[in-house]
This record gives sequence, structure tokens and C-alpha cells, in this order.
Amino acid sequence: MSSDDSRRRVVLVVGGVRSGKSRYAQERAKRGERVAVIATAEARDEDMRHRIERHRRERPSSWTTVEAPVALPQAIADCGQRFDTILIDCLTLWASNLLEHEAEQPDRVQGHVDRLCHALARASASVIVVSNEVGSGIVPDNELGRTYRDLLGGINQRVAAVADEVILLVAGCPMVIKQALETTA
Repeated sequence: MSSDDSRRRVVLVVGGVRSGKSRYAQERAKRGERVAVIATAEARDEDMRHRIERHRRERPSSWTTVEAPVALPQAIADCGQRFDTILIDCLTLWASNLLEHEAEQPDRVQGHVDRLCHALARASASVIVVSNEVGSGIVPDNELGRTYRDLLGGINQRVAAVADEVILLVAGCPMVIKQALETTA
């Protein structure tokens, strides 16, 4: 993501809750000169307000925050024109927002995912995407929980296919799952 890296990259950072994925992604994003954070969280309760504020305090004040609870593909396109690095935190909440936003028309959710993958593939800036790994947990005991788990697992797979790198965080330790080989012309 540094200014001497002329090739833009898409990096997916996945991990469990409190695995250190946001901290790791922020450290990666610090390599950029002009950084935008696309936040998908909405402050719907006191706990979430505190979490959002903590994340803001942890980021450099020079970074620009763009809120995009649902319109993530458009935010990527808009930010790519003005920033060299985009940090998306996170797909976990974006998937939840999609399920709620499209509750009356759930068949439209995959269109959002298609647009996200297209936006990532065409991004003119480097993009670091944070998401929870939900495939290693228990099977939810209700239909909505299973629907959410399946949706986020599918989103993670689709984004991983587009990504140049996939990093799994476990107990604060990054493990490279996928890394595109650098080629020289």
C-alpha cells in the first residue's frame, strides 16, 4: 500500500471476534498516504456508539471516515478517486445491514454482493477489507442466524476470490492464506 507500490491491491483480513483483525488492517492502511475508512456500523445502541468512538480514536486523525452501511460499492468507487488506500471495516456488519435492508426482497442481496466484488476488482485505490470468519463456529439454532452465517461465508468467499491477499488473524497473529505472486514485466 505504500506510495512506491504502483500496483493497487485488494487485501481481505478475516478472523474471529477480538482476533486483532481491525488493528492489523489499520497497521496495513498506515502504509498509504491518503487513507479513507469506509465504516459500515451504525450507532444503534450505547455499546455500538462506544465501539465506534473507540475505533475512531485508534485511527490517525488525518484519515477520512465515510459511512456506508449499505452503499458500500458506491463508496469504494467514490473514495478510489481521492484516496490511495481504502480500509473497509467491516463486511460483517454490512452483511447484517443488507439482510435488514432487503428483508422484504432477500433475492436482491446477491446483487449487492455482485456490485461489491465488481467495485473491488475495479478499485483504483488499494483496498483492505475486514470481515469475521464465521465458518469455524457453532451452527446457529435459528433460521435467521443460519441465513446470516451462510450469507457472510459466501461474501467472504467471493471477496477472497477477488483479493490479491487473504490474511487470517488468530489471537493477534496474522497467517497468510492467499498471496498473489508479484510479477515483473
